[in-house]
Amino acid sequence: MDGKRKDPGSEGQAQAPEVAVVRRDDYREDYANSVQVNVSVWDFFLQFGRLGIQEQGRVTFSSFSGVYLSPQQAKALQVVLAQNIAQYESAFGTIRIDNPGTVGPIGPVQ
Repeated sequence: MDGKRKDPGSEGQAQAPEVAVVRRDDYREDYANSVQVNVSVWDFFLQFGRLGIQEQGRVTFSSFSGVYLSPQQAKALQVVLAQNIAQYESAFGTIRIDNPGTVGPIGPVQ
């Protein structure tokens, strides 16, 4: 033997790469109280914005950012959100959606 010890579970496994998160110069954070989701065969389009009532009975969606995701990234986002929502609800209680019928439209990407 060469005197080196090997971790028994590490053989044949690729080591996870180190990930560095870098913010671009044009990075920004904003608040969205609405997300519109459009779906095509190739991708998911998430359009973030704010809903506001300008007049009685009229709601305006003010869009400020859109993000395209591959179906694989959309699925990964679903998993991560589900895990984080479960942790949040475990710590702070159930998140209620008062009117689930108004969550938002899903349609083809334009």
